[in-house]
Order: sequence, then structure tokens, then C-alpha cells
Amino acid sequence: MLKDRYLTKYILEDLLDKMVFVGGARQVGKTTLAKKIIASNFSTPCYYNWDSQKDRRKIMKSDWPGNADLIILDEIHKYKKWKSFVKGEYDTLKEKFRFMITGSARLDLYRKGGDSMQGRYHYYRLHPFSMSELTGRHRVPDVSKELPLSAKNEKDLLLSLDRFGGFPEPFIKQNVRTLRRWHNEKNSRLFREDIRDIQQLRDIAGIQLLSDMLPDRVASLLSVNSLREDLEVSHKAVTNWLNILETFYYCFRIYPFVGKNYRSLKKESKLYLIDWSEISDEAKRFENFIASHLLKLVHFLYDYEGYKMNLNFLRNADKKEVDFFVTVDNKPWFAVEVKISDTSVSPHLHYYREKLNIPYWYQVIKKSGVDRLINGIRIVSADRFLGGLI
Repeated sequence: MLKDRYLTKYILEDLLDKMVFVGGARQVGKTTLAKKIIASNFSTPCYYNWDSQKDRRKIMKSDWPGNADLIILDEIHKYKKWKSFVKGEYDTLKEKFRFMITGSARLDLYRKGGDSMQGRYHYYRLHPFSMSELTGRHRVPDVSKELPLSAKNEKDLLLSLDRFGGFPEPFIKQNVRTLRRWHNEKNSRLFREDIRDIQQLRDIAGIQLLSDMLPDRVASLLSVNSLREDLEVSHKAVTNWLNILETFYYCFRIYPFVGKNYRSLKKESKLYLIDWSEISDEAKRFENFIASHLLKLVHFLYDYEGYKMNLNFLRNADKKEVDFFVTVDNKPWFAVEVKISDTSVSPHLHYYREKLNIPYWYQVIKKSGVDRLINGIRIVSADRFLGGLI
């Protein structure tokens, strides 16, 4: 399908200077990116997977080929002392080898304790396929400027990506039965292998039940108390399980923007899935679809460009809400309201446009072929809007 990924040239650039860590959800394409795409740019790359007993033995002995120019360590975060090990190998061998580390969990957890590797690595989060990546026309938007929206209609691509998700295997095959089986296998291995290997959980069945509940709660204010009651466990347990699911890139939460010019909420988050194809409700899936594209943009601009990016939503005590709001270095950039087909401007966009100094406003709809500017608010089809992101 794709012979390249959107992060390739940036990873290659950063490998000249430091280690590169790449985290992301299971089966999002990390191994393919490392083993086939990045490695193809080196003469003697070497790949080691912690899940392989043979590779594990070589890793623990620091047994590397003398002529190697790239060492790829996959899933090494499952080793309890991986941070100190990688730090030691890099400090000793950085003049000889380039190091790339990949894993299905967050690889920046060292910040919470253990040996610090500050200054030794660059960290990227690999996301599923997006509209602009699949069309091959993606470019980095100019921060704080109007998004470079696409002029082309990509209705069929949008509908396929919305239905089958952006993970390589189900998107390429585009078969409903394959998608169902893939969901079952992916989630089973997430709990049976990834989470169990790292987290000391007494109730693995409980966190699986929680994950089963989340697709129906997408795009709504998330009530931990409601989840606690449904699962009949403590508030602390649900909070811990949600954090674990985020750590392993199953879901993500966004929080309300707190401003001075209106009565904003302060705590309630909204939750979305990394794999939006798990969501059966069309409206919720489509909002999640847009949220995932925006998160991909925000993560890239932070990981590579170094901007302090935030993805929030707008909601006040009167329940006036706008779905998404992006800031750069704490300064407003753009806001997005998501609709399936409504081309009349949401009154909440007008309300917040008068309250907040946000330069660009978009109402994104699923229907193709729409692009209008009404009183400073751009009503635009999702295929064109998403074509201006990463």
C-alpha cells in the first residue's frame, strides 16, 4: 500500500544526532517502519525483538555485529531494566551505531522515575494512516496560519478510512469480516501480552470489561463514577485502568480549555479511541475520526517541531460546546466543530467566536464537495479539511 510513512525522513534526520524512540499502538506499523523502511536506508541494519528468545539472549549479552550501522530494538520496554540498559549501550557505542527503539507502549515513562536519558533521544508517536498520508500530498502546516486545505474531493477514501480505520492491515484489506477478526485478535493480544507483561494487574478481566464499555462512551463527557458503578470497582481502580489503556495507545482523553473569558469546566474529559473503527455509532465514530487526525497533527508538531501543543474542547457551565480547540505555545490557533451533514453554522461557534480570540474557525462535515466561508467560519468537507493536516 504505502512504501513510506509520514515520519520516515524526520526519523532519518534525527538518527544522525541521537537515538530515536517510536511508540504507538499495537499493529500501527512500527515494526514495518523500523525493519523495512528505516532499515532500507542503512547498509547493515540489525533488528532484535525482545519477544524472541534468540534475540533476547543476544541483547542481554550486548552481542552486536561489528559491521552494523543501525541497531533496532523492538519491544525492549518489556524488560524491567530497559532504560538503564539502553542508556548504557548508547553511551558506550553511540560513535559506532545508530539506535532505534520501538514499542507498543509509551517509551517516555522514564520521566516518572528511574535513569534519565534526557538529551540522548528523540521520541515520536506513530499514528494510523490519515487522509493526507494516504493521498501522499501531506505537508507540515505553518503553525498559527490558516490550514492548507485540499482542493480535491476524496469522498471514497474518506468513507473507507472512516469505516475500516487507519491501521494498515484492515485498511488495506477493506473486508468487514477481516476487520471484526482483527479487532478481536488485536485487543486480545493487547491484554494477554502487552499489558500483562508490564503491568502488575490482579484484575485483567476488569480492565478488559472497561475497554468493552469505552466505544459507547466516545465523544461524551467521561464519568469515572458511572464507570465505577457499572464495573462495581473503586474510583481508584477505574482511574488506574484508564491511565494504563492510554499508556498502551488504546485510547486518549482531551480536556476542556480553561479560559478567563467564560465559565469553563475544569475536570470532565472526553475520551476517544486510537482505532475509531471499533465504534459502531456513525456520529461518534466520525467525531473520533476527526479527533484522531487532530491528535496526529498535535503530536507531530510537538515531537518534531518542538511546539507546545494542546488539543482541548470548549465547554462552559451553560453546556455550550465546540468539539475541538488547538493551541500553540498556549496561544489560540483554530477551533473545529464536527457535524455529519449540517451546513448551517453551529450557534456555539458564533458564541465562542465573540468570546475568544481564535484566528480560525471550522465546521467540518462528512458530506463531500462543501467549502463555504460564512461570517468568518469555514464550513468544509472533511476530506478537504483533513487533507490540510499531517
